[in-house]
Amino acid sequence: MSVAPPKFGLGQSVRRVEDNLLLTGHGRYTDDEKRPGLLHAVMLRAPVASGSFSLGDLTDARAAPGVKLILTADDIDHLKPLETGFRPRQPDGSKPDGRAIPILARDEIGYMGDALAFIVAETRDQAADALEMIPLSFEGGEAVLDIEAAAEKASPLAGSDLSSNVAYRQEIGDEENTEKAFNIAQHVTTVNFWNNRLVPNYMEVRSALGEYRDGRYILTAGTQGVHNTRSQVAASLGIDSSEIQVLTYDVGGGFGPKGWAYREDVLVCEAAKRLDAPVKWTADRTDHFLTDAQGRDNLVTASMAMDENGRFLGLKIDLIANMGAYTSRNGMLIPYLGASMATGLYDIGALHMAITGVYTNTAPVDAYRGAGRPEAAFLIEKLVDVCAREIGLSQDEIRRRNFISAFPYKTLTGRNYDVGEPEAHMDAAMKRADWAGFEARLEESRRASRLRGIGMATYIEACAFAGSEPADLRLKDDGRLLLKIGTQSNGQGHKTAYAQFIADLFGVPVDAIDVEQGDSDALPSGGGTGGSRSIPIGGVSVRRAGEVLEKNLRQIASDELEAAAADLEFFEDGIRVAGTDRSLSLADLASKASDKSKLAVVEEVKQDEATYPNGTHICEVEIDPETGMTVIMNYVVTDDFGVAVNPLLLEGQVMGGIAQGIGQALLEAAVYSPDGQLISASFMDYAMPRADNIPGIDFSMRNVPSTTNALGIKGAGEAGSIGATPAVLNAVVDALHRAYGITHIEMPTTPLRVWETIKASGN
Repeated sequence: MSVAPPKFGLGQSVRRVEDNLLLTGHGRYTDDEKRPGLLHAVMLRAPVASGSFSLGDLTDARAAPGVKLILTADDIDHLKPLETGFRPRQPDGSKPDGRAIPILARDEIGYMGDALAFIVAETRDQAADALEMIPLSFEGGEAVLDIEAAAEKASPLAGSDLSSNVAYRQEIGDEENTEKAFNIAQHVTTVNFWNNRLVPNYMEVRSALGEYRDGRYILTAGTQGVHNTRSQVAASLGIDSSEIQVLTYDVGGGFGPKGWAYREDVLVCEAAKRLDAPVKWTADRTDHFLTDAQGRDNLVTASMAMDENGRFLGLKIDLIANMGAYTSRNGMLIPYLGASMATGLYDIGALHMAITGVYTNTAPVDAYRGAGRPEAAFLIEKLVDVCAREIGLSQDEIRRRNFISAFPYKTLTGRNYDVGEPEAHMDAAMKRADWAGFEARLEESRRASRLRGIGMATYIEACAFAGSEPADLRLKDDGRLLLKIGTQSNGQGHKTAYAQFIADLFGVPVDAIDVEQGDSDALPSGGGTGGSRSIPIGGVSVRRAGEVLEKNLRQIASDELEAAAADLEFFEDGIRVAGTDRSLSLADLASKASDKSKLAVVEEVKQDEATYPNGTHICEVEIDPETGMTVIMNYVVTDDFGVAVNPLLLEGQVMGGIAQGIGQALLEAAVYSPDGQLISASFMDYAMPRADNIPGIDFSMRNVPSTTNALGIKGAGEAGSIGATPAVLNAVVDALHRAYGITHIEMPTTPLRVWETIKASGN
């Protein structure tokens, strides 16, 4: 009997099963949650960036209509601050202390938007009215904003508790060998640039709902992983993790900054216990701009030593990373992650990188889509383009001469690239982009008094890092399959993708499989979503659980149908003896199982090494020199993702990442005034990419299966944002250089900045 290819299994472009509820307004987001007696909270935030403050008499505010509670730092001495996680080893062998985030600031302001008081009332409006009644006095200090100046000994301090603004120092690589490489170099190219600060701007702003029932806390919040949030909130409350349950339902985007706990998560729990009532806090967009962890913000000097043929001999990098006013959860980890990928896809003889983390009077900086790897790709790809220009090689030729030629390959930072074909995906992308036909298009633009440029960026990233993710799969009494897993969808389509790992095993469509995430009580542990880990790590465990459950059900059916297990086949209505009408539904199997433990399987597959997706982005732009306006005329990306679970969802992830990369290159920047005011704190001032900024994207794959992942999958969620920014920037610089000899422009390359750069060149 022939069996049709699976319609819903791995490799199929199945449409998302979760979309119908979301598109018809039936999603379940944190702010949708209602409870009897629900109270509402707002936060009093610092209106200045630095200095001391005091709160006056709160009697009137506490007596205001509807007000139930006002918390200040004096009221919450028992709550512990939110500590940083990763602390790097410094050159002297020590580890830095970090600067933990206080649940409420005491006496001193760290940045504009710092949390000063928490007000709870019967309605949000009443809480906001009471906020206005709180007497706040402050004595402004000198705001520390410039990260280069902050690293200097003579700099004012970002806080009175600091003896230096330097949060930590870290060195990577071999300084002696790198110096030797530079001493014999025939040419050295150096670049200096700022990797601009970004605001994540997910669609759903943060919200947190705290409850206290039967001696236990319940926190409902939009997270990227309930178990991570649970451990951090429990630590702040001073309780065991078993004393709190964290729930996450639908999440409207995360991009990294929903991967850890915030002050409000702790405060709603504290307030709920004190008031014996549920308490909800929901941000507005201004809260988000001011206080949610932001991304990037590095100042970089990088030099490449080359021989007479343009071969890379050595790479020096000096990076100053802005931590903001406090060290956020992964604040010290992000520069290291970038450093570990500093050499990209190139075989470079020696490397030395010095990282200096500094405190400034700005919002904390943490993981934002790609978490260090976009910064690394931008650094190396910008530098490689300048190297090519200075020694007279084309963009593709300098890359061909320096690509890693044999895999596996161990990098100078200790990364183990298992497989890759960089020249092949670059050639494939160049062909799809009609690289050879660029000169003709350039002439057309010139005749129209436009500038035209073409740029490329090759990238490799480490993601789906070593680790595991337990998967709990069971057959329910009604015959539906239920998967519980500790990752958290925030827009990726996990319910569809996870179901595809097991749908073909049981012959059922993906909508016959229930996927549950977001309940810390449902599973003892979970790693959450981040670092492109959910599908490569979680999916492998799901597949293994499916295989074990399929074997168990086949054996149960074998006993009931009195047929050999090998003669049975699953189909959409259950399981049958092949070639006959003798069958059982999945509900029948559930009811007939004598050993109910066989209906539930927990599997956890451990992965020992990261996966390394890589690819080539090519961007072609046209610039109007009279206005500085840049238009992307063509965009091509060819990626190596190893194995595609769902090409449709994967393409959507790549396009979303490219849109964010375009945003950084052309439009986005968090801008602080000299006194520390965030002057790009709304969509009127912070330029998000819109539909007319994003071109049609030619996406293709040239996959080489991973050898570090059991199913050959490489992570894909962040890849678009990693290759896009350098490709777009390189195209803009190419256009400006061809027309005016301009070799550098800072991001974002807004129309004003492009126009000013052209005028400053004397043209």
